[in-house]
Amino acid sequence: MNQDIKVTKRDGKKESIDMEKIHRVVHWASQDLKGVSVSQVEINSQLAFFDGIKTEDIHETIIKSAADLISTDTPDYQYLAARLAIFHLRKKAFKSFTPPPLFDHIKKFTDLGIYDKDILDKYTKNEINELDSYIDHWRDMRFSYAAVKQLEGKYLVQNRVTGEIHESPQQLYILVGMCLFQEYKGETRMNIVKRFYDAVSLFKISLPTPIMAGVRTPTRQFSSCVLIEADDDLDSISAAAGAIVKYVSQRAGIGINGGKIRAIGSPIRGGEATHTGCIPFYKHFHTAVKSCSQGGVRGGAATLFYPLWHLEVDSLLVLKNNTGTDENRIRHLDYGVQFNGLMYQRFLADGSITLFSPHDVPGLYDAFFEDQEEFKRLYEMYEQDDSIRKESVKARDIFARFMQERANTGRVYMQNVDHCNTHGAFDPKQAAVRQSNLCMEITLPTKPLYSVQDENGEVALCTLSAVNLGALDSLDELEDVTEIIVRALDSLLDYQDYPIKAAELASMNRRTLGIGVTNMAYYLAKNNARYSDGSGNKLIHQTFEALQYYSLKASNKLAKELGACPLFGETKYAKGIMPIDTYKKDIDSFCACDLELDWDKLRSDIKTTGLRNSTLTALMPCESSSQISNSTNGIEPPRGFVSIKQSKDGILKQIVPDYENLKNKYEMLWDIKDNEGYLQLCAIMQKFVDQSISTNTHYDPSLFEGNRVPMKLFLMDLLKAYKYGIKTLYYHTTRDGASDGGMEEKQDDNACADGVCKL
Repeated sequence: MNQDIKVTKRDGKKESIDMEKIHRVVHWASQDLKGVSVSQVEINSQLAFFDGIKTEDIHETIIKSAADLISTDTPDYQYLAARLAIFHLRKKAFKSFTPPPLFDHIKKFTDLGIYDKDILDKYTKNEINELDSYIDHWRDMRFSYAAVKQLEGKYLVQNRVTGEIHESPQQLYILVGMCLFQEYKGETRMNIVKRFYDAVSLFKISLPTPIMAGVRTPTRQFSSCVLIEADDDLDSISAAAGAIVKYVSQRAGIGINGGKIRAIGSPIRGGEATHTGCIPFYKHFHTAVKSCSQGGVRGGAATLFYPLWHLEVDSLLVLKNNTGTDENRIRHLDYGVQFNGLMYQRFLADGSITLFSPHDVPGLYDAFFEDQEEFKRLYEMYEQDDSIRKESVKARDIFARFMQERANTGRVYMQNVDHCNTHGAFDPKQAAVRQSNLCMEITLPTKPLYSVQDENGEVALCTLSAVNLGALDSLDELEDVTEIIVRALDSLLDYQDYPIKAAELASMNRRTLGIGVTNMAYYLAKNNARYSDGSGNKLIHQTFEALQYYSLKASNKLAKELGACPLFGETKYAKGIMPIDTYKKDIDSFCACDLELDWDKLRSDIKTTGLRNSTLTALMPCESSSQISNSTNGIEPPRGFVSIKQSKDGILKQIVPDYENLKNKYEMLWDIKDNEGYLQLCAIMQKFVDQSISTNTHYDPSLFEGNRVPMKLFLMDLLKAYKYGIKTLYYHTTRDGASDGGMEEKQDDNACADGVCKL
């Protein structure tokens, strides 16, 4: 290396490059890592050095040099690059590798208006010093490179104009805990903050983007998912659009129920005018969704719901299709099409489905969600009524059209509304579930708004977090981990602000939570279990029984301390009915496992003292937060041992956990020949989960004649999902043949908006 190269210091002075200093830093970062070469990183870096290079650019060059060497042959380069990046991050943030005293740090950024002033109001200096001494800054060395870049890009508090970062990851974790538990008292508070800090910094708990990025700042809206319902009424449609704008601006993902809006050609004011139908109003919702940028990057995202039997279904099914014109397409929304048992019965009998405009058939729309027997009675009665406008279509034709659009776009989703209500947390006669959310895992009651200030409507919010299954040594740990999550998220409901009164009232009355999981592929691999052959069925049954049981137990414990949620009486839990009582018994044919925990005692406790939270579980995609804990995404099988994700810093490569020991145990997505095993696992999870699951279906055309997946297979999977009690289907992914299917996974752009249910 030419020692004559001059380095430009931060103050503008120039001095000769100090290669020994560079060597010391890279050598330090390489300690205890296997298969990494300090000299290789240095040699690669030097190729990019030039006279006058800035000190900061030297650091960036070394980091990139290490990151470029990440591969399955040398996976530990992802930790070498991460340590170098942490070193650089701290130098930029603190002008030192050692973070400043926590109290001084909080004071500085509170005075600048960057941190929430409540922190200093609620905690004494002695308490802050005690927590400071508890922080283990060396846990920063556990991150992978992709995690550090994700933290830098999205989560650490910073000036997004200058790029100046204000904090370290461990400070983020302790400050989030301090904010969430600020209303707890004395030693109880200090203890729970420390437990929370350990759980998140050791990656046992995965936090969603809104919490990681927002808690500790003056912005206080952290719910990932918002469900908004519109009635067949101009005031309600306008109010729904207004609510969408409010929540999109707060970085939430939106579920919109537009299924009740009447069909095109319907009479208005006794026939004085004819109705323009759903599409113009759906366009109105679309405009609202895209009205505010999220993080300055893009507009919001939403999934819009309607029933399969809507008179306009032919036009609605193709809204995302690339054919057609802008007048009859709304391509930047996703769609959730709603089915129930009667629709499947008509399909199996090769019968017809009758399409109606909801306003022409009184009671039918409500019964679709609330009472399946009443829906069937009304539906058949209206089919016989010649005075009602209707259209009859072959069930198999409309099912095929739905599946064709789902296959073509990947983002026409499915909701089985009967399963959502018969096997959900709520009594549908009192609180029916009429829609889901952006990512198809939230199933909560909603009521239409008639003004943005309407206090009788119900906007449902769900606050999320996930358990990292791969970080558990034993299922017994779930008792402590779920208690920490339940307490944290329940506190968050009181800590956050609510832009809309109907959302605040619903949140305070129902206190709904959604605890999910991440890193399931690693969890299966390290337990010698697979997706495809049933070997994981018993393990997943035990795991999700424990997850639901301990989550309910924690909420019951909290109810004893703080009282049950005010609308607990509208849940099935209030009647002693658990998810284990209402699941589809077809699951028993492939998983006849006995329950292992004391559900009778829990049932009795819940009936006696209630639950603090109406719902406890929902399995979300975990697209972003999985990177922080170096986890596989949510419940999904990986597409390759290396996942490649784009960021503003370029390509980030991340290798599956414990690759060297488990490479023969992982089951890659495209090595799984069909959806059967995966759907069985989702069904077993759904047996316990009281909301829903972001369940995906995957197809490889190369396995079929002419590289075309038969429509019959799509339809069989749709029927199978219903038979197994699955509530919702999210993405439909098709292998494009671009990769070899073995090594690398390139992530699709997730439908979840930035910071939504990408946890």
